[in-house]
Amino acid sequence: MGATPEGRTSGWRARLARAGLLALMSVLTLNLFTGSPLAALWVGSQVQGDSAPRMDAFLAFAACFGVFSFLLVKALAAVGRAHDRLAGRRPTVRAHLPWLRSLSGERPHEAGAKAGLSALDVILIVAVAVVVLAFELWFFLVSGSPIDQRSGR
Repeated sequence: MGATPEGRTSGWRARLARAGLLALMSVLTLNLFTGSPLAALWVGSQVQGDSAPRMDAFLAFAACFGVFSFLLVKALAAVGRAHDRLAGRRPTVRAHLPWLRSLSGERPHEAGAKAGLSALDVILIVAVAVVVLAFELWFFLVSGSPIDQRSGR
């Protein structure tokens, strides 16, 4: 298993590892939209019990949702960096904090023609597009109308 001139490792093991990392990124992204809210909702329902709604259940939901989402985002970033390393992709954009940027625009914000989307960027863009499309389909075709009280549109 050697390295190509771009720095990418070759061979079937490296391709299998990259495919596994892509699958893991997809699962983590799906859980960011579904698993995190549902797990936080479950925790909030366990805190709530059978009594009337209490503020501690809402606080438990909010705290768990924040923690779960934060952990999933950190995991996604780590898996994305691992995939980029295996693929031989180097970071092309240096992060300049807004208060450290030159006002005259002397610093480049991208590294030129090689700047592009990483695999994690593509997965997140596709996931957001699918979620927005699913919401629009649900909203316009399935959800009830508050105007005429129909069960579907």
